[in-house]
Amino acid sequence: MRALMFSLLMLLPATDLAVAQSKLAPKAAAPASETRYFTALDGFLDGADVILKETRQGKTVTGAVLDVCYSPARGSDHKERFVANLQVTGQSLTGTTQTTGDKAAVTVKLTRKPNGETVDFNGEISVGTTVHEITSSDNSDLSEKEYLENQTTDDSIATAPKDFTEVSPEAVGIRVNLEAAADFLKTLKGQNLQVALSSLSVGCDALRAGTLVINLTTDPARAAAVIARAKTFPGVIAAGWTNGIIEMDRTILFPAAGWRDGDRLNRDKLAATVAGVLSQTLGAKLSASAWNDDTGKLKLTFKRPSDLVPSLQLTETIEVEAMVSADRPGPTDRLMLWLGNPSDTTSDESAGPRLTINDDATGEEGAEPRSDGGAVAALAKELKGQRWDSESATWQ
Repeated sequence: MRALMFSLLMLLPATDLAVAQSKLAPKAAAPASETRYFTALDGFLDGADVILKETRQGKTVTGAVLDVCYSPARGSDHKERFVANLQVTGQSLTGTTQTTGDKAAVTVKLTRKPNGETVDFNGEISVGTTVHEITSSDNSDLSEKEYLENQTTDDSIATAPKDFTEVSPEAVGIRVNLEAAADFLKTLKGQNLQVALSSLSVGCDALRAGTLVINLTTDPARAAAVIARAKTFPGVIAAGWTNGIIEMDRTILFPAAGWRDGDRLNRDKLAATVAGVLSQTLGAKLSASAWNDDTGKLKLTFKRPSDLVPSLQLTETIEVEAMVSADRPGPTDRLMLWLGNPSDTTSDESAGPRLTINDDATGEEGAEPRSDGGAVAALAKELKGQRWDSESATWQ
């Protein structure tokens, strides 16, 4: 009996030690949850823009969201989109949803297979009655930080710029909710402005953001009023000036005194002055001068004899655009003049039978702009103005 009791007593310290050790031993930490993105997935519908977002616990995928933006018809600029929350079962990713525009039923059945450092996806996606076979190999993923760094942000609309050195006085940008975009565009009918064709195309970025940026061109004198009116429309998120035609190295800042009749620009006086300087620098005669009521641009046309083959008596026609605006929104005593690069064509305008000329160099990619004979410098001198110094970012 004594031996038995002794044996039991000897076991007590060991038991206490084992209990203590079990309490002190840390449990294995669960793998941290992580979000990864696939953004360059080929083989998902023709030309589709695809984003697959995965939530992982260690190497195990616990959830996925498939975002597909695509053209329903081959060659069409119209875009459609669907977003599907996928159920993960082993290597299978499945889910159902519908397209955002046409409300077509969508079924996703994919198999996810790791392939070394990359992942392969195979299966099918049904959109309406059309079944798309999916074969996408060697796909690399991105961390959430890398994904966010690659996202572009549209901050090109300046609602209150200090001046027009970084945005253009004739260029207006309006960001509007997608559901209100069509109604807003209808309000622009009959107005003296131009809407960029690209603004009518709802791309993948717009579908995902839920907003559309509409770019307009209008007379700089009316831009502030256009912006103010746009801000009152339901669904408009932002309206202001944006990037346009202004190139600072071809722009002159000069005093407004003497160039205005009250608050309005004296267009006739300014057009005559610009045409006079260009006639001298180009060595050509003014043929036509016209202001565009929609854009506020001045278009000047000059003609001179072509020196290509003097005996043919060909005519060279040179066109130059210019634009004048205040140097900033609101009251100011200074104006800006932008002068575009000249464009030219050669034709036979002689009496009798004429030579038909195909100007195959027109619009040639990489072609050097035609010389204006130093017109910008000559105009700066005539207007007693300043030119922009890009190194110091100031008027000189």
